[in-house]
Amino acid sequence: MQTFDFPLEVKDVGEDGQIEGFAAAYNNVDHGGDIILPGAFAKTLRGRKSLPMLLYHDGRRPVGVWNAFEDSDRGLKIKGRITTVTADGAEALALVRDGALAGLSIGYRSIKERYTDTARELIELSLLETSLVAVPMNDRAQVTKVKHIAGEGKLPSLPDFEEFLREAGFSRTQATAIAGKGLSHLLRGEPGDAPGVDFLSALSAALAA
Repeated sequence: MQTFDFPLEVKDVGEDGQIEGFAAAYNNVDHGGDIILPGAFAKTLRGRKSLPMLLYHDGRRPVGVWNAFEDSDRGLKIKGRITTVTADGAEALALVRDGALAGLSIGYRSIKERYTDTARELIELSLLETSLVAVPMNDRAQVTKVKHIAGEGKLPSLPDFEEFLREAGFSRTQATAIAGKGLSHLLRGEPGDAPGVDFLSALSAALAA
């Protein structure tokens, strides 16, 4: 699953948790060089009545449901309600109202895409969920950095790669184990090691998937 962040425009969030905002903007290049084209959600929205509302893309922390979708020239606008009777829902509502959760981030799979000299154009997407996120710039830069390093043909640092794995959905324990047993071996440059070309090819393919 890949993600795409967009600032959350909160007009008003009532006590019942009603919330709305743009989940994605069209023709807007993100920090990783991706751009969503108009019509990318047409098929995935056909007949859809609801979509999970998560906190930080954590499938174990559902905080509500999105139940209205409006596809406009600007982007995909969604409306939903935070489930305030749960601990995570109450936390999400408080953080949104305080401005601490300042963005929406879609979780998606790319069905059809094409590459230009400056960006990856997303033509058709399968929408999996939309999360409430803080969208800190350092977190976004962390994923961008891994993409940038892979594109340059360099190996990422161990912390950067662990963070990338966490963003991809692995637990902290899994990310540490994968990075420790795989990447650290390449970083040490042990005798007989290839220069990391296969690793970078696999990483680039995963980022583009």
